[in-house]
Amino acid sequence: MQGFGVDIGGSGIKGCLVDLEKGQLVGERLRIETPQPSLPDPVYDAVGEIVAHFGWTGRLGVTFPGVMKQGVAHTAANVDRSWIGTDVDAGLDARIPGTVETLNDADAAGIAEMRYGAGRDRDGVVLMLTFGTGIGSALFVDGRLLPNTEFGHIQVDGEDGERRAAASAREREGLSYPEWAARVDRYLDVLEAGLWPDLIIVGGGVSKKAHKWVPLLTTRTPVVPAELQNDAGIVGAALAAHERPDRASR
Repeated sequence: MQGFGVDIGGSGIKGCLVDLEKGQLVGERLRIETPQPSLPDPVYDAVGEIVAHFGWTGRLGVTFPGVMKQGVAHTAANVDRSWIGTDVDAGLDARIPGTVETLNDADAAGIAEMRYGAGRDRDGVVLMLTFGTGIGSALFVDGRLLPNTEFGHIQVDGEDGERRAAASAREREGLSYPEWAARVDRYLDVLEAGLWPDLIIVGGGVSKKAHKWVPLLTTRTPVVPAELQNDAGIVGAALAAHERPDRASR
């Protein structure tokens, strides 16, 4: 049983076939640099190129780095602001064969981790955080998603949390992993004060090097790296598209 997912990010757009029974990519994913400026039409074209590369013509899932409601983007923190108010479903449907299901990128990653990865069979409050260009978040209560949380934008010492603690901040400021881990620690302190989660899963590209920074965290909540690492968004998008009803039947 296969699906197809595409993950739109601030720096790259990647997609692949997905084995929905195992929660794994089938073959090598294709990654394209996010067009700059990241306007809707060039991004749609890049998604279409990825889908065409694999010859996929069925239902597919596509993530977007912002709040998504009924296929419409309501925020756009790490892509061009012209996305705000855009019907992403309609824009993709016009270019890509098959039916497109859109959802928030961190929500997709969290869905994948809860089904196949570090959150599998976990009850209670589970928080998934993706560290990349920004910080994405997905919150689950007893396995149920509370969509479109935007915890990357909580205020930490008078500044957006993701401005100081995203993976891009480490690269931009040339921080060592211990220096960056201290910032992540402070960010998590603020989150813990308001949420009291039972488990925190950290994902994004930097999760591949979790051994360099996760052991340095001092949170009271257990923190574990995402098992699907940076593929979680693709897998979660494919799974959401497979399991959600067609928009016409909603």
